[in-house]
Amino acid sequence: MKILVPGSQPMVALLGQRDELLRLVEAAFDSQILVRGNEITITGDEQEAEKVAFLFEELLTILGQGQALTTDSVGKTIDMVKEEGGTRPSVVLTDVLLTSRGRSVAPKTIGQKAYVDAIRRSTVTFAIGPAGTGKTYLAVATAVKALQERAVSRIILTRPAVEAGEKLGFLPGTLYEKIDPYLKPLYDALYEMMDAEAFQRLMARGTIEVAPLAYMRGRTLNDSFIILDEAQNTSPEQMKMFLTRLGFGSRAVVNGDITQIDLPAGNRSGLVVVEEILTDIDGIQFVHLGARDVVRHKIVQDIVEAYRAYGERGPALEERSTAR
Repeated sequence: MKILVPGSQPMVALLGQRDELLRLVEAAFDSQILVRGNEITITGDEQEAEKVAFLFEELLTILGQGQALTTDSVGKTIDMVKEEGGTRPSVVLTDVLLTSRGRSVAPKTIGQKAYVDAIRRSTVTFAIGPAGTGKTYLAVATAVKALQERAVSRIILTRPAVEAGEKLGFLPGTLYEKIDPYLKPLYDALYEMMDAEAFQRLMARGTIEVAPLAYMRGRTLNDSFIILDEAQNTSPEQMKMFLTRLGFGSRAVVNGDITQIDLPAGNRSGLVVVEEILTDIDGIQFVHLGARDVVRHKIVQDIVEAYRAYGERGPALEERSTAR
């Protein structure tokens, strides 16, 4: 099987400096890949050779749409081709939400693409998944894009200030200084999407608001893009309170990881029960992200998967220990 690379695409962009991207492809498949000039020949098992050919076609499509190839993007493309989910990697990786400081923000996995599409389609989107799956980052990017396009007039980001080891009353400083550490991840995401001056200006105007969940009570939020982060640490009552703040022209995204609940023992998480309550309502969509959607260091995927497997074995291990 042969792939002819158009003259408009330099081979170094496709194969990488010193063929580092080519080596990634070779390590992922058993097929033999021979490069001569602008022609790539793939031999070996026919079914796998077709996958490798499809992979190179997708990489060429990504390059053709102005996106540079990196070891990360090629690795994600390989993963998607192997998954055979029916979604073309080029459709996922070129869905640019925002360009900031010369960097493009786009989904990097099929799950992240489904998440972004759900936000676009739905009034309320719930994203449930482990750390590193881009839940907050992609939601903030989509919110900033909506603000830039004047689809909404303000962005509101909130999260519960759950005490983890220390009582807020004993921490030094004013109330805002006490709750600031809980809100810092939201500030970090915003800083990556816009320059510091624009951010401070929008904050001063109230166009962007970052506040603890308790400050949402009694409000009606019109024409807003609202993000509730760390929602696993809400109670069912807090979750209901938040969802009923939604006004005309608004959208909400609710993110959380139900494996990292910091509520006191015996307290139910609002994120755990909400799917049972709201599943059949039009305009509400639930997206579940997993280890494959982690875009941090590869070892984080392995850690998330190991904890998931341990959690599934947990009851059996406990029964065995009790029997002894």
